[in-house]
Formats: sequence, structure tokens, C-alpha cells
Amino acid sequence: MFGDYSIGDLGSIFVMQGFAGLILFSVYVLMALGLAIIFGQMGVINMAHGEFMILGAYVTWMTSNAFQHYLPSLFSGYFFLAMLLAFLVSGALGMLVEWVLIRHLYKRPLDTLLATWGLSLILQQTYRSVFGAREVGVELPQWMLGSLKVTDSIEVPINGVFVMGLTVLITVVVSYVLYKSRWGRQVRAVVQNRIMAGAVGINTEKVDRYTFGLGCGIAGVAGSAFTMIGSTGPTSGQLYIVDTFLVVVFGGAASLLGTIASAFSISQTQSTLEFFTSGSMAKVLTLLAVVGILMLRPQGLFALKVRK
Repeated sequence: MFGDYSIGDLGSIFVMQGFAGLILFSVYVLMALGLAIIFGQMGVINMAHGEFMILGAYVTWMTSNAFQHYLPSLFSGYFFLAMLLAFLVSGALGMLVEWVLIRHLYKRPLDTLLATWGLSLILQQTYRSVFGAREVGVELPQWMLGSLKVTDSIEVPINGVFVMGLTVLITVVVSYVLYKSRWGRQVRAVVQNRIMAGAVGINTEKVDRYTFGLGCGIAGVAGSAFTMIGSTGPTSGQLYIVDTFLVVVFGGAASLLGTIASAFSISQTQSTLEFFTSGSMAKVLTLLAVVGILMLRPQGLFALKVRK
């Protein structure tokens, strides 16, 4: 597999594929952050998480079209507004779903799996009815196109650098909210002991609703980033839901650091292997490696330390 390349060529290939995997890594991180909050903090298996991501992608597409037709002079900055709208719309839908459906199914993980799987099918059909069955693409601003030349053989895509920076910013904000803010302490208190948290005056239902909404809102932002690497269709979210669950489980449920490390490992391994093998073989080899590591360390890369 490596015999046809010199050491210099291999170095350039690994660097280029590493940068090529940055956008995939960013989408994985943003998807997995939302899922880690919902699954790791709340114990809800949300099989409709991919559809919340695609909702964010559709919001980005509609914002792009609106700026092209009505505000062409401001088109270069539409993406920032699109990300905010994607977060708000996906988060609002998530809070509605939690109030209508999820709050009745806590501590019943298999029921949440079946219910959210049905929800994902409903959302897919809704997208198909509203936006059509054909995939749509988002036109990026001119400043996001092209690449930065690092060396004669290595170029870094500008949109990859942007999404990477966005991912770092959102990760820092989420970490601060969960571990430093008053609301974050309430979330962790509810996770550790719901009855005691309610006894000291924490509105556990409100915490659950906002937590679910935050996870879905982050998935919407991931949908905005997704528009940079692929076209958007009603079923596009299902292509990422399994990989996202794999990232969360491999990193360790409820561990944000583990989620980041897991997303980076999986995306970079898959991106590099795709250059030397086919896409399907790269995914198979990556899954085999992850399964092998989980057999040795079933709690994931990082596990929360709790008193027993």
C-alpha cells in the first residue's frame, strides 16, 4: 500500500489528508457534542439527531437563497446569520420534541430509541414534502473558496480552517456552559441525582428541556458546517448518525474531552485510509479498530470518575 511512494510523498499525503479530514472532524465534533449532551447527560438515545443536523443545513440553504435574491450586497456575511438561525430553529424544535415526546420516556432508553427513530422518519418525510426529494447545494461566499498554500505540495482549504475555528469556539463555549455556569452545575446535579436536585429547588423539567434543546441546536450548527462537504437531502442525516454514536461511545459517554479525541481519531484515520483504499474499506478498517479498542476498554477513551 505504501511501497509506491517515497518518504517525502508519504509525508505530503498524510498532511494533505489530515487537512482534508478537518471538515469531517468538525462535523463529527459538532454532531457528537450535541449527542454527548443528550445521550451522555440525559441517557436519551436520539436516533433523530441526524435530522436536526439536516434541518440546520436546510436553514443555511434557505438563508443563502434569501441573501442571493434580496440582499446580494451582504451575501459574503450570510453564513454567520445562517449558523445562528440554524442553532435557534433546531434548538426550538428540540425543546418542542422534548416537551411533547421525550419527557415521557426518561429512564426508558429502548423506548426513546424507537420513538426517536419514528421521529426521524417523520422528519425525513416532512423535509421531502417541503423541500423536495432532490438534494440541494449551498453556494459559499467567495472568501470561503480556494485554499492557502503552505508549501509547494501542501494546500489547506480555507473553508476547513473556518469550520475548524468555529468548532473550537463552540467547544470552548459548551465546555464553559456545562462546567462553569450556574445552569451547567444544575445539569450535572440532575444527572447525578435527579430526586435530590429537585429537593434543593432545581426545576428538573426545565433543565431537561433546555439541555435537549442545546444538544439539538448544536446539531443544527453542524448542519451548517455539513453544507461545505456535501449536498443536503432528506435522508442525508442518516449517513452520519451511526458514526456520531460511535464517536460518543468510543470517547466515553458524558466526556466532552473524549468526544473531541474520538472524533479526531476516527475522522483522521478514515480520511487517510480513503486515499490508499476505497471509502467503504476505510470505514470497515476504522470500525474494526474502534471495536477492538472498545473490547479492551469498554468505558471508552475517557470515563467520568464517580464516587461509589
